[in-house]
Amino acid sequence: MMMNYDETEEFTRDFKKLLKKFSSLADDLEVNKQYRIELFHCKEIDSRSIFEIQGVGNTTELKFFKVKKFQCKDLKGRGAKSGIRLIYAYFPVEQKIVFIEIYFKANQDNENRQRIIDFINTIN
Repeated sequence: MMMNYDETEEFTRDFKKLLKKFSSLADDLEVNKQYRIELFHCKEIDSRSIFEIQGVGNTTELKFFKVKKFQCKDLKGRGAKSGIRLIYAYFPVEQKIVFIEIYFKANQDNENRQRIIDFINTIN
């Protein structure tokens, strides 16, 4: 089954900002899509790198997840513990992922929950 991907404007801004610092990020995102996200949702293979975000209004039609083990080639020696975090919405029926936020843990501790709430409000 093929997963469909989209992203919010805020995610695009975050991504471009981080891409200036980590030039491998575009390739790293593709690898994480294929070997983390798609295996987790399509094949139900849990690599213990993706966690459901609690307390943000998850339903059977829409769930929010955080990728904690995001491998970034530019952060050599850190492997999956790069500190890059990826937040996304998952629509199981449509097999669709919408990227909401990407950040570097050294600059920001946790996901922006208000951004998730704003995303919910835009789709309702």
